[in-house]
Amino acid sequence: MEATEGVRIVELPASHVNTALPCLVRYLRQARPDVMLSDKDKVNRVAILAARVAGVPVRHFVRLGTTVSVNLRKRGRLERWLQVQSISRLYRYAEGIIVPSQGVASDLAQWVSEPRKIHVVPSPVVRPDLDSLAEVPIPVLWGVGAINNDIPVIVGVGELSARKDFATLVRAFARVRSKRPCRLVVLGDGREREQLLQLAASLGVADDFRLPGFLENPYPYIKGASLLAHSARWEGMGIVLVEALSLGVPVVSTDCPSGPREVLDGGRLGTLVPVGDDDALANAVEGILEGGHPPSHELRASVAPYRVCESAQCYATVMGFDTPHASIR
Repeated sequence: MEATEGVRIVELPASHVNTALPCLVRYLRQARPDVMLSDKDKVNRVAILAARVAGVPVRHFVRLGTTVSVNLRKRGRLERWLQVQSISRLYRYAEGIIVPSQGVASDLAQWVSEPRKIHVVPSPVVRPDLDSLAEVPIPVLWGVGAINNDIPVIVGVGELSARKDFATLVRAFARVRSKRPCRLVVLGDGREREQLLQLAASLGVADDFRLPGFLENPYPYIKGASLLAHSARWEGMGIVLVEALSLGVPVVSTDCPSGPREVLDGGRLGTLVPVGDDDALANAVEGILEGGHPPSHELRASVAPYRVCESAQCYATVMGFDTPHASIR
C-alpha cells in the first residue's frame, strides 16, 4: 500500500475483521492514539470492544454510511440481530456517530440510546483532481470516438445489484429509446450483469446498451454523458450524484432513503422520482434531454460541502481537532 504524506498505514495481522480484536487491542495500547474512527457496523463492533478492552483514553467515533432500517430488511436473522444489538447496546460507548445525511441520522435515531451523539458530516467526495481525471480519453463503445457525440448518452454508476436496481433504469431507457435515439452505459460489476443484458435484449435495446464493467476512473464517462440516472432502492447519500453535479452533469434520481433528496436540494438540482417506477424515470430522463435542468455552474457550486478539504474540516471539528482549514489536505 502507498500512503499519502503524513499518513501511516498499519496492516493488522488478521485475516478477517472478526479475528482482528487482539491485534487492534495491542495496537491501541502501543500507539495510544487520541482519536479512532471506524466505519461499517462489523468493524465498529470490533473497534468498540477493542477500545474498552485496551483501557486507553481514546476518543472513538463510529460511522454508518447507509439507512439502517432499510439495510436490516436485507439481512439474515442472525446478522440483523447482531446489527441491532451493536447499534442499540455498543454504540453508546462511542464518543460520536458520524453519518453522511440527515435522512440516515433521522432513521438511526430510533436505534441508538443517545441520538445526541449523531453527527451529520458531508462525505469527502469531490477530490482535487476530479476535473483532470474527467479529461482522460474514453475507449470506443459504439464505433465512434467519443461518448458525447450527436446521440445522447445516459450513464449509470454502481454495483450491478438489487440495491442499485438498474433493471428499472434499463426499462426506463427502453421507453425513452422508443421515442428518440439515445444510449445507455452502466459502469460497475455485480451478480446481475447477465440479467441486465438479457433484459436489454428482451426489450430490443441491446445494441444501444453497454456494460463496460468496474472502472477506477468513471469520471470521463460521467462528464461526457447527457445526464446521470440513479435508480437505487436505498442509499446513505448517493456519492455518484455529487460526482456528477461536480462535473456540471444533470441528474435524475429515485427519491430513495436516504440522501438523494438532500443532495438534490429537494429536487431543485435534479429530478426525483419514486423508487422502482420506470415510467416516471423515463419521463424525467426525457425532460432533462429536452433541456429541463439547472445550468452547469449552479450544479458545480452546489457540491462545495462535499469537497475533500471542506469535508475533512467537518470531520476534524466533530472529532475535536482544532485544525486550521488551510492545513487539511
